[in-house]
Amino acid sequence: MGVYANTVSITQFTISGDIPQKDQFDWFSGKLAGRAFQSIENSSDELSEGWTQVDHPDDSGFQLPSAFWRDNYLVFSLRRDQRRIPAAVLKSHTAREEGAFLAQHPNLRRTPKDKRTEIKEQVQLRLMTRCLPVPATVDVVWDLKRGVLTLFSLGSKVVERFEDIFRKSFEGLHPLAIHPFARASMLLEGELLEKLEKANQANSDSAVALIRDNQWLGWDFLLWLLQRGLNGEGDFRISRPGHFSTGEGFTAWIDDRILLQGGGEEGGIQKVSVSGSQDSYLEAISAIKGGKKITSATICMEKDENLWKLTLKGETFGFASFKCPQVRIERDSTVEEMSEREAAFFERMFLLEQGIQLFDSLFVTFLEERLTDAWNGRIVAIQEWLEGK
Repeated sequence: MGVYANTVSITQFTISGDIPQKDQFDWFSGKLAGRAFQSIENSSDELSEGWTQVDHPDDSGFQLPSAFWRDNYLVFSLRRDQRRIPAAVLKSHTAREEGAFLAQHPNLRRTPKDKRTEIKEQVQLRLMTRCLPVPATVDVVWDLKRGVLTLFSLGSKVVERFEDIFRKSFEGLHPLAIHPFARASMLLEGELLEKLEKANQANSDSAVALIRDNQWLGWDFLLWLLQRGLNGEGDFRISRPGHFSTGEGFTAWIDDRILLQGGGEEGGIQKVSVSGSQDSYLEAISAIKGGKKITSATICMEKDENLWKLTLKGETFGFASFKCPQVRIERDSTVEEMSEREAAFFERMFLLEQGIQLFDSLFVTFLEERLTDAWNGRIVAIQEWLEGK
């Protein structure tokens, strides 16, 4: 699922470090070209990874602005080609070669260890040349105006590989994942930001510690939204800048799927999944009363009859299955294909940014309650809801 898909999964980053203010095109072009993808189709190499163009995955040239620069966005893909030999195939061919070796050396009962290793390496190299590499691409959109980079993947291994090659490509720049505490810090200012910092339970500024020790942000946010939605408090106001005007109304609620997690009766971690249309969420309420926390949930946000839907990972704030309103680009025989794709790109980003604006406004509304005395009243309301009063 890439940038052009109507349903995507995304991880967002801020970028620390200094970007040159002059000759930016030459600088970005050179950095991307320095780690450009190199094909391994005509070699026996097992793996190749690097940057390519989003619209032309086989083209890793970045000499022209049209290849990767669109208004305030840099748009490119991380491509990874890898050859994989099925284990059963490798085992079969290796056994065949070992049998041939033993036939030539009847005095040996078993193939020596060093020879077995040599045979396996030779077989693997031979099979590699006969095996086509399998490509995989992940799109990247870097908004230079907002300073936010969006990676269209949630996979932990993909994220790790992206962070590594990004740091190597853009020396001095570091991608910092926008986890719950980081997003809250970005959205708040003044007294509320001070209260957030006081509520920080991490003992260091490392991302791992900030995520692990501040899971309460995700737990409480999802519980707050579930209770509000079931209590008829699903109306909200836009408070963040963006494509919508501040003060406009929208609705939000939790629907379809909730994942809860906590200690089981016999120790260890127990997970409870509640899915499908729910009227009163009795199973979820029972799990919450038993001490379990909501770790993931599907959130719906609606404005002007347009629906945005995503599954929020409470621990990391990764957006999974983020579905925006459908992009419909009318085709015109007089318009070039690239122009149509650019139009589709800008429409996709417009809708994604609208959805994120709604989510951020929702999260700020929660923080304004969670970090003030108003939370005491919410705790009472949640307890009464759990007890069925």
